[in-house]
Amino acid sequence: MALILIADDDRAIRESLGRALRLEGYEVAMVANGADVLTAFRSTPPDVAVLDVMMPTIDGLMACRVLRTEGIHTPILMLTARTETQDRVAGLDAGADDYLAKPFELDELLARIRALLRRSRIETSDVDPNADSILQIADLQLHQHSRRVWRGEREIELSKTEFDLLELLLYNQGIVLDHSTIYDRIWGYDFGPESKNLAVYISYLRRKIEVDDEPKLIHTVRGVGYTVRLP
Repeated sequence: MALILIADDDRAIRESLGRALRLEGYEVAMVANGADVLTAFRSTPPDVAVLDVMMPTIDGLMACRVLRTEGIHTPILMLTARTETQDRVAGLDAGADDYLAKPFELDELLARIRALLRRSRIETSDVDPNADSILQIADLQLHQHSRRVWRGEREIELSKTEFDLLELLLYNQGIVLDHSTIYDRIWGYDFGPESKNLAVYISYLRRKIEVDDEPKLIHTVRGVGYTVRLP
């Protein structure tokens, strides 16, 4: 049974999410601030953490940064009342795997948690550490089993969702993947044509793998989707 950690300083939100997740069959731990998030991870690490951005003592972004600095790769879903792109990017920059703007539909939150759990289970399944499979285009290399990425001599740090998105594009390089296909493969849920979720992740991925004068590898096909190909 998966353990979900909920961190939100709003007691009503914590308790309502806790009830809903228990009804779905999850174990639930609840805390009210970022300091307690760090304590919870060190005592009983969860399988997924749902962190509100605005919390006292230590906010959700800082808690996420600390966990990633300590080498903890547990999937993290950030909750934010802010919908501006820069606020969403701040969550990704902190190392979060996904974000969800408040107010949100419970079904969407549950879908995102299921998707994070599925990806986490696939990644932790038994693999041969000596048989790392490499996907490559130009000087960009993605090592699937060790989950490491390089652009030339520069190693690139990616969150779980960023890595999965880049892996999907590289595996299908030269093929234009539409939005629905990417949403289904990465999130396990199609958020619909109005969602900006994918666009934000593509933008942030580009910022990491296409620095300065490096050739652009991720291309937008307007009205369709995205592809990886040589310029």
